[in-house]
Amino acid sequence: MPWIQAVNPLHHLGLSALAALIPVLFIFWALILKKMKGYLASLLATGVAIIVAITIYGMPVKLALLSTAHGILYGLFPIAWIVITVIYLFNLTVASGQFEIIKYSMASVTSDRRLQALLIAFSFGAFLEGTAGFGAPVAITAALLVGLGYEPFYAAGICLVANTAPVAFGAIGIPITVASHVSGIGEMELSRMVGRTLPLLSLLLPFYLVIIMSGWKRSLEVLPAILVSGISFAGLQWFCSNYLGPALPDIIAGAGSILLLTLFLKYWQPKKIWRFTHEGVPTLHQEKSYSGRQILRAWSPFLVLTLMIIAWGLKPVKDLLNTANIQFVIPVLHNGIRDNAGKLIPHVFQLNYLSAAGTAILLSAMLTIPLTGMKFTEGLKLFWKTLVQLKFPIITIGAILGFAYIMNDSGITITIASALADTGFLYPFFAPILGWLGVFITGSDTSSNALFGKLQYATATSLGINPVVTVAANSSGGVVGKMISPQSIAIGTAAVGLIGQEARLFRYTVKHSLLMLVFICCLTMAQAYYIKWIVPAVPVSSGKLIQAKETEAVIIRR
Repeated sequence: MPWIQAVNPLHHLGLSALAALIPVLFIFWALILKKMKGYLASLLATGVAIIVAITIYGMPVKLALLSTAHGILYGLFPIAWIVITVIYLFNLTVASGQFEIIKYSMASVTSDRRLQALLIAFSFGAFLEGTAGFGAPVAITAALLVGLGYEPFYAAGICLVANTAPVAFGAIGIPITVASHVSGIGEMELSRMVGRTLPLLSLLLPFYLVIIMSGWKRSLEVLPAILVSGISFAGLQWFCSNYLGPALPDIIAGAGSILLLTLFLKYWQPKKIWRFTHEGVPTLHQEKSYSGRQILRAWSPFLVLTLMIIAWGLKPVKDLLNTANIQFVIPVLHNGIRDNAGKLIPHVFQLNYLSAAGTAILLSAMLTIPLTGMKFTEGLKLFWKTLVQLKFPIITIGAILGFAYIMNDSGITITIASALADTGFLYPFFAPILGWLGVFITGSDTSSNALFGKLQYATATSLGINPVVTVAANSSGGVVGKMISPQSIAIGTAAVGLIGQEARLFRYTVKHSLLMLVFICCLTMAQAYYIKWIVPAVPVSSGKLIQAKETEAVIIRR
């Protein structure tokens, strides 16, 4: 007999929501106040979530443990698999000596740390988000910045903050596709709505990044470059999302802003080159120079990586690779839970070992070993060293995905969502907070949209609000939750060698996350009531759009 989720276990939505917040508040307490190491905070938070699920929600012990185990499996594959292979690829470039040439090539464009951050953390990170997603952009860009001489903590922090505006269109637009599927709103309409929200954030983000790096006054010194970076990225993101769909905004905007800023910097450089206080004056012209062929060889791992991930994202290729897929149901847990709408929740683990992004990254590394001049035996030894290096981040990622699964399967997450949905006129303000919370818990904008997309649609319809506003707000709000997700924090610290300092990084990013969230909340409120002209029309066609009366009580889980 399936167990039925209890969305309101204390028979008072406010009290139930307070009980549901206990595991979430525990993570904030552990990381901000107690300054625990990430893996310890994640393990304890998972334990707290299990206790709440069993004692307050009445979830059977066996189901609670199996749900957590399923999440841990998903954390190990594909999430941890991506982190391992990305760091391995970077370690190959360092061990082979090629990264010294990469540093030279970047310095030849500009040795100013502010502008390097715009090129790598913002633009290149957005490009990688569009192709890979799932943590790869932060891992790669943070490692690159450290290699260029950035202090590891600030490299990770800057890359986490930069990895916001592109997230909604990440991994070839999967978050928008999922939101469309669960809500019934057209993919193009959602792409347009998100594309009329996030470009405003994209326009401001380069300036914000430089301010948190160097302060207001020094930001004005590179204002022309900031404008080129922000305007080019925001403009291309807006155009692609409104006219081409959700698959290409990050790729085109990321690549376009890199090319335009690089071209601009050939003719303009700041009067004063800004470096960190612990650094000396750059000595580019006193060092040996490298030929174009040597620079191309040094960048080859990342060029091959880009081509490989783009290929992996093509539907014919992905469909072919997905034929190599080992899947199995989780015994007892599979169809062992009914949600509050009476729907059985499937639990199937898929080991798509060929189509996974981590496999594409590993293959890229294997192909570039001879290009970097290393022997395969040396490369294999380095892979083992990478695994040892990442043992604690792997534990953290597994634990936090276990946390996400028990929160979802028990109904805890839905309780919080239901409380926010009960705010009436103010609901548009809270709609992005729901997406933010979903990404904080799951680490994924895609998962957050799958979890709350239909709830956002049904609630907005019942309140007489255009549902495209709130469904899009779920994704837009989610992007600013990415930088504080324990999963993202674990990836960031692993990439720069700061394992054990997750709490410090969390405290750094949370203030930026909250500030951007308020911006998105206010903008969503305005879109719902005051600037309705900015909202695209949502056609009802071929029965795809589900009527409100059929969906008000239906909530889709991840």
